[in-house]
Amino acid sequence: MTEPAVPGLAALDYSVLQQCMHCGMCLPTCPTYDATKRERNSPRGRIALMRAVADGELSIGVEFAAEMSYCLGCLACQTACPAGVRYAELFETARSDAERAGVVAGVGRRFWRSVTLGWLFLSPGRLRTAGRLLRLYQRSGLEALARRWRLTRLLPAALRRLEPQAPRIAARFSDELIARRESPPGAPRHRVALLTGCIQDLVFPDVNRDTADVLLANGCAVETPDSQPCCGSLHAHNGERELSRRLARALLDRVPPERYDAIVTNAGGCGSHLRHYGALLGDDPAYRDRAALWDGKLRDVHEWLAEIGCRAPTAAPFPETTAVTYHDSCHLAHGQGISGAPRSLLGLLPGVALLELPESSWCCGSAGVYSITQPEQAEALLDRKTRHVLGTGAAVVAAANPGCQLQIARGLQSAGSAVRVAHPVSLLARAYRRESDAATGSPAGAAKTAAPPGSP
Repeated sequence: MTEPAVPGLAALDYSVLQQCMHCGMCLPTCPTYDATKRERNSPRGRIALMRAVADGELSIGVEFAAEMSYCLGCLACQTACPAGVRYAELFETARSDAERAGVVAGVGRRFWRSVTLGWLFLSPGRLRTAGRLLRLYQRSGLEALARRWRLTRLLPAALRRLEPQAPRIAARFSDELIARRESPPGAPRHRVALLTGCIQDLVFPDVNRDTADVLLANGCAVETPDSQPCCGSLHAHNGERELSRRLARALLDRVPPERYDAIVTNAGGCGSHLRHYGALLGDDPAYRDRAALWDGKLRDVHEWLAEIGCRAPTAAPFPETTAVTYHDSCHLAHGQGISGAPRSLLGLLPGVALLELPESSWCCGSAGVYSITQPEQAEALLDRKTRHVLGTGAAVVAAANPGCQLQIARGLQSAGSAVRVAHPVSLLARAYRRESDAATGSPAGAAKTAAPPGSP
């Protein structure tokens, strides 16, 4: 298929660029402006740069690209903006313009972007193979040997910083934990598709299993298509709009929206991108109608459970009363406008004392690949988040995005803390399982992860 010309800042509807009133309401919410107090590092400063590019008054150069890279894309400014500025659209378009202009040089950068965005994340098979190889490296003793002999010093600087942060790859991925079709007890009230994601699939497949169990417990027949491609959020966030469009088409083919009452995602970062396929493919006559239908059916799992009326469990997720605090994923709270539903679900849990986290919607510094491209700023944000979590005195911090879970867990570990990190849905699934155990007389918490129907 021949791709249409990519719309850049100069081709955007000019009213989108004019929405910003320069009122400054966004300034206190922007982590980068908070760090530097420089206007150019604020949302309205960046929009002024984008508008100058659109007006032909500013050429896209290294400084423009660097400023767009410095932005976290956390979208807190969208929540604060009284004028409804569509910053996500402007931000992704600006990054795409910078990539097409080729102003950020470097053979190494081009190579790694080509390997990751242009090859690895375009194929679920390749991504899982890479995951299995990484797991073999982690579990075989090679990782410990490489660190003991300091072989990691041979890696490029960015990878050398990243190596200690590499997530632990799960033993089994989502396809092995969840049957393609699972039905609840009794007649299903809804038919839903479950999206398994990329990092979620490789690192947190248990969260996908938990999500399926919670949906089943609430009367949903769950279909989980295997070999799901990446949703394209990582590509869109990093200026690769056309690759993002390609992946959107592949996912629409794999998960036909007309078959389901809802398409459910449990990752805040993915969901923010997934619910805008209509705009992404609006000029594609072969996909635009299905993309628009998809947008109407895409639901974050907390949103969907609140919509259908989530059943409160009769058992507590933990043997004793436990204090839990909640961190808002940026793209769940700001990108999708969902902050009350996760708290409401946590409020259904017996034996859970829910404590509000100061600056709960302030970015933790994960932001996709931000910890690679902007390590100092990412670490400063993580330190800030870690201090707030520890200050609550909670034993568990709930977060609904894999990047946030990994980032916050790393911060807590570095601080020597025993505070656990969990997805809200996993806590709900745990409570349902303890409820079931109590009803059958099984030992509480005997099975953390249920096997797919028909499994031995």
